[in-house]
Amino acid sequence: MSITLTDQDKHTLRTAAYGAVALLAAAGAAGGSPHRIATDGSVALASAIGPVGHVLAEQKGMDLNGKSTAELADRVLPALTEAMGLLNKQDPAEAGNFRGIVMLAVEAATRTQQSGPSPTMTEMVRKITEAIDAA
Repeated sequence: MSITLTDQDKHTLRTAAYGAVALLAAAGAAGGSPHRIATDGSVALASAIGPVGHVLAEQKGMDLNGKSTAELADRVLPALTEAMGLLNKQDPAEAGNFRGIVMLAVEAATRTQQSGPSPTMTEMVRKITEAIDAA
């Protein structure tokens, strides 16, 4: 099965995936390594394959501006749910691929924590996972 994504759909996928990494970087700022978290997570996203991988590789048109982590979360968490919903309607296998890509980026981003993820990071991972699974 093939999928057809509008420009808005692609925007949603990019905002959701890269936004999840941005949320983790914000949550990891107290640990002193937000740049490393963002880099490792973004590399995982940019390395994805398949139709979703092609969309994520473009890295344009993302809405990741905000004055606080809360403002970012208000856009990103619903975008994760929306992305999964639109992919599930067209191709459940590609929805699974998107989920796997995002969770791989989450794993790569949280791996940078030397003593393991902080409680803040753990909570952000939980919220990201819940948003993905809500669809």
